[in-house]
Amino acid sequence: MSSSSSSSSVAGKCRAKTHIVFLKTHKTASSTILNILYRFGERRNLTFALPLNKNSQLFYPFFFAPHFVEGVTSHRFHEFHIMCNHMRFKKSEVAKVMPRDTFYFSILRNPVSMMESIFIYYKSIPAFHGKRTLDDFFNSSGTQYNGSLINNHYAHNILAFDFGFDNNATFQSPDLERQVSTAISAIEHDFHLILISEYFDESMVLLRHALCWSLEDVASFKLNSRSDRTRHKLSPETADKIRKWNALDWRIYSHFNATFWHRLNTVIGRQQLKEEVAELRLLQTKLADICLNDGGAVDPSKIKDTGLKPFQYGAAVIQGYNLNPDVNNQTRAKCERLITPELQYTDKLYVQQFPEKAQWHKQGSNMGQAWPRDHRHFVKRRFTHLKMPQSALSPHNKTTAP
Repeated sequence: MSSSSSSSSVAGKCRAKTHIVFLKTHKTASSTILNILYRFGERRNLTFALPLNKNSQLFYPFFFAPHFVEGVTSHRFHEFHIMCNHMRFKKSEVAKVMPRDTFYFSILRNPVSMMESIFIYYKSIPAFHGKRTLDDFFNSSGTQYNGSLINNHYAHNILAFDFGFDNNATFQSPDLERQVSTAISAIEHDFHLILISEYFDESMVLLRHALCWSLEDVASFKLNSRSDRTRHKLSPETADKIRKWNALDWRIYSHFNATFWHRLNTVIGRQQLKEEVAELRLLQTKLADICLNDGGAVDPSKIKDTGLKPFQYGAAVIQGYNLNPDVNNQTRAKCERLITPELQYTDKLYVQQFPEKAQWHKQGSNMGQAWPRDHRHFVKRRFTHLKMPQSALSPHNKTTAP
């Protein structure tokens, strides 16, 4: 099946969706999806619901509120097309910002491998402080874990937390079944599609059918991915501890993993899925041959353009890419968008969408101010009840590359 035929098989039956909310979950390949959405929207001059004051997150971990979005209070835009930065989801508030026909989707990851990634990446949170391994954490979690401490939510049912639910359940919780049922019902009601990180290419095929996009629209390189040398294989005993500790996440993941495959079988079919996945991978291989100097991801120490270096945090080594120096300017621009890390791309879109405010921020930074006077008054008025967490969250609210 050629690229054109596969694209037309979808596009001929529907119109591409441009009103989209992506709930960006943690350590689930969501940064790669963010890049896909950024590129799609930028090419079509769509409007993004970007975080206020050049932040990279919508004031996570607080529940989303409309005034977290730049341009809402000034009524600069009549509508936003795409919202995709980190937030703690609250449908009733998101719906105040996005059009009624908005398509909502998110992505889940197996809580076992996800917990291993979180342990490495968020090493500085109180829950993991002084813990050499995940087993050390679990051996002390029953007596020492405090879910009320800032950033400790990362260590316990983080998927449930991101979707807006209480994340304190374990397999021993007496109301676990009620919490599971409530969460699954709400997610099924609020979201049109839930993808699975372990089957990323299959997820992109399903997503492009749901959005009426082409395979080219969902082609990507992995972003915010760890070097293999910082990955640790877990024993079956540790994996079992994770499933019990994150029982709510495990049940949510298990449910939507099953519905994911049911939807693939009914909407696309295994044979067409196989063909489109192969086509997508071939396309991505060709893009890598054209765009990448080293053929794939490299450690940050080997990235030549510091402006394309991903943010490094925790004990993880986050890889990036080097561009092929022999491509022409037009191809280089396309390739650069494919490998631009999240913080840099968010900053770029903010400058394009709010050039005057971006200039104010730049001038304010040069003068030692975080934002212009009118913004300081706005934040003082709107956010006096919010004390922004530090440690694990502060790097994510930086808007420049390290």
